[in-house]
Amino acid sequence: MRAWASKTLAALLGLFILYTSAFGAFESLIQRAIFLALVVCLGLLMFPLGEGRRWRPAGVAVDAAMAVVTLAACAYVIVSYDEIMESLPTATALDIALTAGLVITVLEVSRRAIGAIFPVIALAGIAYAFLGQYISGPLGHRGFDVYFVTETLLLGDLGIWGLLVGVASTTIGAFVLFGSVLLFTGGGQTFMDLAIRVSGRSPGGAAKMATVASGLFGTISGSAVANVATTGNFTIPLMKRLGYPPALAGGIEAVASTGGQIAPPVMGAAAFVMAEIIGRSYFDIAAAAFLPAFLYYLGCFATIHFIAINRGLKVVPESEMPSWAAVRAPKRTVPIVAAFAALIFGIVSGRSVQTAAFFGVIGLFVPYLLLNVRSLADLKTSLRVILDSLEDAGKALVMIGVLLAGAQILVSMVNLTGFGVTLSTMIVALAGSSVWLVALVTGIVCMVIGMGMPTTAAYVLVAAVLAPALTKVGIEPIVAHMFVFYYATISVITPPVCVAVFVAAGIAQTRWTEVAFEAVKLGAVTYVIPFMFIAYPGMLLSGGWLDILEAVVSGLVFTMAFAMLFGGARLFDSRALNAVVLLAIAGLSVFPTWYGLGVATAALLALWVGRRDRLRGGARAADPAVTLG
Repeated sequence: MRAWASKTLAALLGLFILYTSAFGAFESLIQRAIFLALVVCLGLLMFPLGEGRRWRPAGVAVDAAMAVVTLAACAYVIVSYDEIMESLPTATALDIALTAGLVITVLEVSRRAIGAIFPVIALAGIAYAFLGQYISGPLGHRGFDVYFVTETLLLGDLGIWGLLVGVASTTIGAFVLFGSVLLFTGGGQTFMDLAIRVSGRSPGGAAKMATVASGLFGTISGSAVANVATTGNFTIPLMKRLGYPPALAGGIEAVASTGGQIAPPVMGAAAFVMAEIIGRSYFDIAAAAFLPAFLYYLGCFATIHFIAINRGLKVVPESEMPSWAAVRAPKRTVPIVAAFAALIFGIVSGRSVQTAAFFGVIGLFVPYLLLNVRSLADLKTSLRVILDSLEDAGKALVMIGVLLAGAQILVSMVNLTGFGVTLSTMIVALAGSSVWLVALVTGIVCMVIGMGMPTTAAYVLVAAVLAPALTKVGIEPIVAHMFVFYYATISVITPPVCVAVFVAAGIAQTRWTEVAFEAVKLGAVTYVIPFMFIAYPGMLLSGGWLDILEAVVSGLVFTMAFAMLFGGARLFDSRALNAVVLLAIAGLSVFPTWYGLGVATAALLALWVGRRDRLRGGARAADPAVTLG
């Protein structure tokens, strides 16, 4: 019974997103209240309290009570929409009860879905709002009573029904639906097969395939854990069969999958949230994220290449590679091409982002049905696939929905108390007027805050609390937000709380500490790239073409130098000299001067030429008949 109800509610949520993407969203509070009611009730079904335990009947009663309170609160807001938007209602005892019940339910569902860290932080934010008058020093404030907090959270559009839930119920929901449909109609397997064909036969082919596959999958999933769990169940066992150490296999998958959080278009849903927060279009955010994401994957790819050469890692055997004919079959490629063509058409024609995503869904459905339906049985199978994709989208939105609802509660308390401004002022006071020192302190705090939390929630928190510290010292908002976003993202591979590493280690069946070591080494370039946002405006496609060219060259030099360093490329016989020279090249490329960049580029090229000449000389000495072209 519960399984049937869960499937039905998930499909209903998917249909709600599909309908509002096609015909437009309802009024803001109504759209968000319906969305949250569906998400929370589905979450209670997916993550039941006391499942498999003796006291499960008590859990059923608690879940039922939470569902009733949630539905009552959401219905109350829908019915009172005009009053809320046209006046400033005063909280009553009923409002307080509904607010308390809804907040507790949202945080409890998020606890079941992702763990206790984030709900505890949100509760601390609420307690801070109530108890500020008892805190001494700069973090103290006048304190707010339960009526004012209730009015903020429930009776307005700045609390639970704020911007984050609004984005989740429209734009994010539409893209999650698009991604689910693409995966269930064969897009995920096509991306995997394409990755194997493109990189499987080169040195370290299995590892490169994992990188490419996770990157392609990440463009539609935007979840590090989902990437690891999906592509990792194929790539990690394959790498182990080919002789890759389990820790290395897990580290490669964790780092490659984490890139899905920073790779356009989805970027773990953070792109849509960031666009709303800083008042820029989603396309500006996606465009700005392109070059850093490219450098991230280039760094992974190049580091893997050097490691493969040094360790003699095997390529993917021909028997495990799909044929090009199978990969390029019209049944597999036409729906994907049509989907992205329709998505681009929606964007170019000036439609909203969610409507463009709807065009993409329809652009995929139509050719999929035309190419796959030849009988009544085929029609039933195809309709089952479509229904499953709607159900999957609904279930995927549960985690996103409760996370962003919880984050919205926390952000509203941060804004109400002025905590973000206070903390930013303290960071600037600690670091002084040095932009680099402020950035360093902010980056460290971002990684600490982000540990153990999903990327989107981590970004929302650091954006509210820490991004203002960077803008206070003159950094552009998009640079500041992309900076904190990157450091919140790489917390999933940074010990001690590195969620993507934990999942990869479980699949690889090895110690997570060893996987974390490999992951940090493979993703080392990402710990520095955010500082290049500050040094080179062109890194985020700001400024003129000369600024962008400078950023591209600098980023390429730095990325390759780091890849050679951590991949173990041997340019000299002395390891110490090798490390010093590569670090010098990487360091020079970070400084925003053409002189330093030129020196770094020239040095790197000279080293490559020298290494090539030594290899040619060694080959000729070993066998005079050898000719290297």
